[in-house]
Amino acid sequence: MLLEMRVFGLAIDPITNVPIVILKDTEDKNVLPIWIGPLEASAIATELEKIQMARPMTHDLLKDIFKNLGISVSKIVIADIENNVYYAVIHLNYGNNHYAIDARPSDAIAVALRTNSQIFVENKVLEKSKSVDMGKQVSHIKEGTDKGEDRKAEWLDMLENLSRENFGKYKM
Repeated sequence: MLLEMRVFGLAIDPITNVPIVILKDTEDKNVLPIWIGPLEASAIATELEKIQMARPMTHDLLKDIFKNLGISVSKIVIADIENNVYYAVIHLNYGNNHYAIDARPSDAIAVALRTNSQIFVENKVLEKSKSVDMGKQVSHIKEGTDKGEDRKAEWLDMLENLSRENFGKYKM
């Protein structure tokens, strides 16, 4: 089953300085943090902040190609998580044809933002993400240590209680 989500914001992991895109469902009951690269975070941030670049960036180029070829993005889906790696699918329509394109979640989200497409997460991803080993996401916390478990609990508590006021502009 799919759950509609939206980009709630971008954050920086305070320990590793790795960007995190945070998705929340429309009722603010479920949160999904996805650790992403700095370039991907920049692509998402420029669209969230409506920053106009002098030349098209990659995701803007994709949007323009889709538009000029008559291709629409019907939705993106964060479809799975395996070994702490998230997988996404961009759903495209061209005429009567439907295409499902494998993508990194950060790229799929950047495309969805630019095309005003819905963002969905498979329920199994939300369930699996609850057991994601934060020790692997935050590389220097050793797996299975009390410190790692404490940090995981801190993160889960923080993410569940996020509000818009917790976010400023993402620093690029």
